[in-house]
Amino acid sequence: MIHVPTLVQNQRDFFNTHITKNLNYRLDALENLHSSIQAHEEEILLALEQDLGKGRVEAYTTEVGFVLNSISYAIKHLETWAKPERVRTPIYQMGSTATVYYEPYGTTLIIGAYNYPFQLIMEPLLGAMAAGNTAIIKPSELTPATAQIIETIINETFVSSYISVIQGDAAVVHGLLKQNFDFFFFTGSKRVGQLVAHAAIEQMAPYVLELGGKSPVIVCRDADIQKAAKRIAWGKFLAAGQTCIAPDYIYVDETIKTQFVKALYAAIQKMYTIDPIDNPDYARIINDKHFTRIMNLVDPDKVILGGYYDREKRYIGPTIMDHITWDDPVMQEEIFGPLLPILTFREPSEVIRVLQDKDAPLATYVFTESEAVADRFMHGLQFGGGCVNDVLAQVSNAQLPFGGIKASGSGRYHGFYSFETFSHQKSIVDASKKIEFDIQYPPYRNKLGFIRKILK
Repeated sequence: MIHVPTLVQNQRDFFNTHITKNLNYRLDALENLHSSIQAHEEEILLALEQDLGKGRVEAYTTEVGFVLNSISYAIKHLETWAKPERVRTPIYQMGSTATVYYEPYGTTLIIGAYNYPFQLIMEPLLGAMAAGNTAIIKPSELTPATAQIIETIINETFVSSYISVIQGDAAVVHGLLKQNFDFFFFTGSKRVGQLVAHAAIEQMAPYVLELGGKSPVIVCRDADIQKAAKRIAWGKFLAAGQTCIAPDYIYVDETIKTQFVKALYAAIQKMYTIDPIDNPDYARIINDKHFTRIMNLVDPDKVILGGYYDREKRYIGPTIMDHITWDDPVMQEEIFGPLLPILTFREPSEVIRVLQDKDAPLATYVFTESEAVADRFMHGLQFGGGCVNDVLAQVSNAQLPFGGIKASGSGRYHGFYSFETFSHQKSIVDASKKIEFDIQYPPYRNKLGFIRKILK
């Protein structure tokens, strides 16, 4: 059994050799990770099918391929990211040079989530490695097959004093949070995120929380109804709704609701069928506990499409609920499942007024042909990130930062932002030995006027 305090100390000792700061070492490590994932691709796909019922195309696109592409992107750009950044100096530091250096924090802890169990471990890990840190990673215990193949990949590729995997349940997480890490990265629920933040603050260590929330999708009267229905259905029922940035509920203009519901029905039927229990492209709910939680949010009298389920198979089909109000159980928490409630509105200002009083979600989506209306939603509401006339697209662009705000999380990652997040930006001034600004030294008599001319 791994003795965690010893492992943390071993990683700190390894970090203090400064080998992880070497650019070639980091590039080689990323190359090796990329190769190992490719070598184990089939096992990863099988594990994701076993844990979550994910089909091969969905599993590769959103997990394996997503990570491979991110690693390739980091390898291509790391030399540029890691270069010291010279900045200008003010007149009163004439002759000096000022430089920002990106330096690793040290030993990091990365805790993943079950809904994308491979991606949500590997994506922050590659950022930690690119920045030159060591890492202990804790995969979700709810996806044991995926957690095991992650451990196999890491153990075959890296020494434990550099990258290591810890397996276990909530008790293991609590134990990890007592260790002296230099950086914490967590993906999961708000409740556990608060525990992580508290542990980080106690150690005066930086942290990132990737949480969730009730992400709305707003369909305006001028929207392309067919396209909106198709894109929303795909984004909602990907991973059986277990996506942190999935549309949680729909706000649709009341004048187009009937047309939109018909288009949504057609889109679901074409992609999955209304009862896709035997469809290999439709995933399963993670476990019985979450199955029960989701089913308790269903009001049978308000189901207008779907509603099919099979507890033994952990299957809940696409389910559309109408005549929903903010008092319904389904509107009291993030659904994180394949239920799609529909609310209506008359004017955009009505939606903005309501949502401004809700917790800031991880995502917001609006479908409209009006740039002015889109701007009202995109800039009138607080949320992590979003799209106009699409869903989920903000997460698949490596040049965009991904992260929440307020209740939906703090911090950001992906692409350069992963490297930046796991780096301390150290400012160094190399002062001139020839030029001396005596004005800064006492006595200060008759110097204030000149200082005012400089500092204004």
